[in-house]
Amino acid sequence: MTDKGERGNEKSNSIAVRGMQFAYDGQSPLFYDFNLDVPPGSRCLLVGANGSGKTTLLKILAGKHMVGGRDVVRVLNRSAFHDTQLVCGGDLAYLGGSWSKTVGCAGEVPLQGDFSAEHMIFGVEGTDPVRRDKLIELLEIDLQWRMHKVSDGQRRRVQICMGLLHPFKVLLLDEVTVDLDVVARLDLLEFFKEECEERGATIVYATHIFDGLETWATHLAYIQNGDLKKAEKLTDVHELKICANLLSVVESWLRTETKHEKMKPTMPPAQNQRTSPFGMSSRHMAYYR
Repeated sequence: MTDKGERGNEKSNSIAVRGMQFAYDGQSPLFYDFNLDVPPGSRCLLVGANGSGKTTLLKILAGKHMVGGRDVVRVLNRSAFHDTQLVCGGDLAYLGGSWSKTVGCAGEVPLQGDFSAEHMIFGVEGTDPVRRDKLIELLEIDLQWRMHKVSDGQRRRVQICMGLLHPFKVLLLDEVTVDLDVVARLDLLEFFKEECEERGATIVYATHIFDGLETWATHLAYIQNGDLKKAEKLTDVHELKICANLLSVVESWLRTETKHEKMKPTMPPAQNQRTSPFGMSSRHMAYYR
């Protein structure tokens, strides 16, 4: 049971996850009794090995998968899945790794036909012209680019621009800078920092590229096989007080994780699976916005 103090703390967080369980159909739970708090105005790095659950977690936070009841996953104190106005109104934004090959507000529609960058960007309704022009300049977008002819990096710039046109309150990023060059990536990270410091926005950023993030991030969440191993302010991470290089710290965690996995005894599949309290994998629904 949650007491009054805990309820008040949940309301003060931009993201609050309580006792979350999630499984893909026919599989054992990826997340079991998962809890996470992300305070407003923070820039939280989400780190972990491939397959640890980072992308799934971001999609759950983005309201693309339903888990449990309405209070299990709260974003801005609203149900991430059930409150569709969160996404439709622009308060909650998600930019995923598939954006380099796709277009559209949800990043799910295949790119087809001959579109210009101008057509794509100016086709987003209800945007602030000042913000739009700032993003076009920041990302060095040529409005005459033809989207079926440009590089992945150029296409990515246009699609990031489209996703940021509405001023978000919570932004979920899944490896969106992977196709950008060094200058574009650093400029974009600086823009995100300004959004948090000047507007109080909250960002959760999953990435394997750690250059420059020691001074950019405020918080860190480390996931291992669906378990939250660490969630704290970056300044409180003990290893970073000894080694200021974030890449080296995360590398040591992942190498230790790999070593432990290799040392585990081989068990029959039925014994090696986590199950729900109901004796079966939890069911889920996907809702793509």
